[in-house]
Amino acid sequence: MAFRLEPKEAVDEAVRRIVGEQINKALADTVELEHHQAVHEVRKRCKKIRGVIRLVRPGFEDTYQRENAEFREAARALSELRDAEAMLETFDALMTAFEGEVDRRSLGHVRRGLTLGRQELAENWDLDARLVDFRASMLQARDRIEDWSLSPGGAKAALSGLTKTYGRGRSAMDAAYAKPSPERFHEWRKRVKYHRYHCRLLRSLWEQPMKARWKEVKRLSDLLGDEHDLAVFREKLLADRAALGAERVHVLVALADRRAEQLRLAAQHLGARVYAEKPKRLRRRVGAYWEAWREEAREPAAS
Repeated sequence: MAFRLEPKEAVDEAVRRIVGEQINKALADTVELEHHQAVHEVRKRCKKIRGVIRLVRPGFEDTYQRENAEFREAARALSELRDAEAMLETFDALMTAFEGEVDRRSLGHVRRGLTLGRQELAENWDLDARLVDFRASMLQARDRIEDWSLSPGGAKAALSGLTKTYGRGRSAMDAAYAKPSPERFHEWRKRVKYHRYHCRLLRSLWEQPMKARWKEVKRLSDLLGDEHDLAVFREKLLADRAALGAERVHVLVALADRRAEQLRLAAQHLGARVYAEKPKRLRRRVGAYWEAWREEAREPAAS
């Protein structure tokens, strides 16, 4: 089934179903995909699972704390290889963004250094063993799902979770632009990503408007994700400037700073629209969608 709540499905049943489906897909990814791609995909599965349980966190607090930590650590154990892959992707994206302004061949030494670093990491990292450990953690998590229980009133918990995450994202946006720093933009990015998952989970409430909102929140998440990758890229270059070449690093850091500023400006304009409503107003609006959705599901189908 889809990554969304269904109209005749209780919220707690939906949570268990969706998380179970994501776990099963993660397990399949570890055996069906090439290792580097598997790492990328299963980490996304864990983030989606954390988004699901965060939606209902107000009625799930004790279990949420434990499960959120479990899925976070399962993904974190695979993060180093994914970070190395992201470095190469960021280099290539930067070259594309400033095509015609830089001599890509003169910076080839840096890309070769990043490629070599990724290869060495993969060879020394024992990825097979890490994926075996990841599978074990997912199998254990799947066994725990049946014992999950939400407080009565799943709809209320979900609306509270939506509102709380949205409000934190709104505050994180204000903080990021009041005093810009990579850490503050990364914090905002995390909040945006959760709101993105929540919009997708609630898409059935009113298909077209919720789908349109999800697309724009995803676009905002992608902008902030690229900005975060540039911050990590910049830090890595400066740490390895002796091996990569100080002059080349200087050029790339300047380009990264320019691109990050472009992304932050684009995110500011889009974020102002995404977070235009106050949290209580968002809750009332989506709550009205929910009531109409449930009422429609209770009515017999027209002949």
